[in-house]
Amino acid sequence: MSEQKNLIPMILTGIVSIVATVAILSFYGYVHFAKEEDALLLAEFTMLKTLPGQDYKISVKPADQIAQCLDGVLVLFDTQQKGLSGVLVDDHKQAVRCINPEAPPASPSAQ
Repeated sequence: MSEQKNLIPMILTGIVSIVATVAILSFYGYVHFAKEEDALLLAEFTMLKTLPGQDYKISVKPADQIAQCLDGVLVLFDTQQKGLSGVLVDDHKQAVRCINPEAPPASPSAQ
Protein backbone atom coordinates (compact mmCIF):
# COMPACT_ATOMS: atom_id res chain seq x y z
CA MET A 1 0.00 0.00 0.00
CA SER A 2 1.68 3.11 -1.18
CA GLU A 3 0.48 6.40 0.14
CA GLN A 4 1.61 9.75 -1.16
CA LYS A 5 2.24 12.31 1.53
CA ASN A 6 1.18 15.85 0.83
CA LEU A 7 4.43 17.86 1.16
CA ILE A 8 2.94 21.31 0.46
CA PRO A 9 1.79 21.95 4.06
CA MET A 10 5.22 20.91 5.39
CA ILE A 11 7.04 23.20 2.94
CA LEU A 12 4.74 26.13 3.73
CA THR A 13 5.22 25.53 7.47
CA GLY A 14 9.00 25.63 7.02
CA ILE A 15 8.90 28.86 4.99
CA VAL A 16 6.53 30.57 7.43
CA SER A 17 8.72 29.46 10.35
CA ILE A 18 11.85 30.95 8.77
CA VAL A 19 10.11 34.24 7.91
CA ALA A 20 8.63 34.49 11.42
CA THR A 21 12.02 33.77 13.03
CA VAL A 22 13.79 36.46 10.98
CA ALA A 23 10.99 38.95 11.73
CA ILE A 24 11.14 38.31 15.47
CA LEU A 25 14.95 38.46 15.58
CA SER A 26 15.00 41.75 13.65
CA PHE A 27 12.27 43.18 15.90
CA TYR A 28 14.40 42.51 19.00
CA GLY A 29 17.55 43.84 17.32
CA TYR A 30 19.44 40.60 16.76
CA VAL A 31 19.31 40.94 12.98
CA HIS A 32 20.27 44.20 11.28
CA PHE A 33 20.01 44.83 7.56
CA ALA A 34 22.67 47.39 6.59
CA LYS A 35 21.53 50.39 4.61
CA GLU A 36 23.44 53.00 2.61
CA GLU A 37 22.81 55.56 5.37
CA ASP A 38 24.65 53.38 7.90
CA ALA A 39 27.99 54.14 6.23
CA LEU A 40 27.72 57.92 6.39
CA LEU A 41 30.49 59.92 7.98
CA LEU A 42 30.12 60.42 11.70
CA ALA A 43 32.53 63.36 11.75
CA GLU A 44 35.52 64.64 9.83
CA PHE A 45 38.97 64.50 11.34
CA THR A 46 42.27 66.20 10.60
CA MET A 47 45.68 65.07 11.75
CA LEU A 48 47.90 67.76 13.20
CA LYS A 49 51.54 67.10 12.45
CA THR A 50 53.68 67.68 15.51
CA LEU A 51 57.21 68.95 15.09
CA PRO A 52 59.74 69.21 17.93
CA GLY A 53 59.84 72.74 19.33
CA GLN A 54 56.77 73.89 17.40
CA ASP A 55 53.61 74.89 19.26
CA TYR A 56 50.14 74.01 18.07
CA LYS A 57 46.76 74.95 19.46
CA ILE A 58 43.84 72.66 20.09
CA SER A 59 40.44 73.24 21.66
CA VAL A 60 40.02 72.60 25.36
CA LYS A 61 36.60 71.08 24.71
CA PRO A 62 36.97 67.36 23.91
CA ALA A 63 35.45 65.78 20.81
CA ASP A 64 32.19 63.82 20.99
CA GLN A 65 34.02 60.62 20.09
CA ILE A 66 36.23 58.29 22.12
CA ALA A 67 38.78 56.06 20.36
CA GLN A 68 39.76 52.58 21.43
CA CYS A 69 42.11 50.03 19.92
CA LEU A 70 40.25 46.78 19.20
CA ASP A 71 42.02 43.94 17.40
CA GLY A 72 44.59 46.36 15.98
CA VAL A 73 42.00 48.73 14.46
CA LEU A 74 41.07 52.17 15.82
CA VAL A 75 37.35 52.16 16.68
CA LEU A 76 35.43 55.34 17.51
CA PHE A 77 32.53 55.43 19.94
CA ASP A 78 30.17 58.42 19.95
CA THR A 79 29.34 59.82 23.39
CA GLN A 80 26.26 61.73 22.21
CA GLN A 81 24.47 58.83 20.51
CA LYS A 82 24.86 55.72 22.63
CA GLY A 83 25.57 52.56 20.69
CA LEU A 84 26.94 54.44 17.67
CA SER A 85 30.42 53.28 16.77
CA GLY A 86 32.59 52.95 13.71
CA VAL A 87 36.05 52.21 12.39
CA LEU A 88 38.31 55.17 11.59
CA VAL A 89 39.31 54.99 7.90
CA ASP A 90 41.30 57.20 5.57
CA ASP A 91 40.08 58.63 2.26
CA HIS A 92 40.82 55.28 0.56
CA LYS A 93 38.57 53.41 3.05
CA GLN A 94 41.62 51.77 4.66
CA ALA A 95 41.29 51.18 8.40
CA VAL A 96 43.60 53.15 10.68
CA ARG A 97 45.69 50.65 12.60
CA CYS A 98 46.73 50.99 16.22
CA ILE A 99 48.92 49.23 18.74
CA ASN A 100 47.51 48.00 22.04
CA PRO A 101 49.49 49.48 24.95
CA GLU A 102 49.26 46.08 26.69
CA ALA A 103 50.91 44.36 23.75
CA PRO A 104 53.91 46.38 22.54
CA PRO A 105 55.38 45.44 19.18
CA ALA A 106 57.97 42.70 19.29
CA SER A 107 61.49 44.07 19.21
CA PRO A 108 64.19 42.21 17.33
CA SER A 109 66.25 40.17 19.78
CA ALA A 110 70.02 40.02 19.64
CA GLN A 111 71.23 36.61 18.54
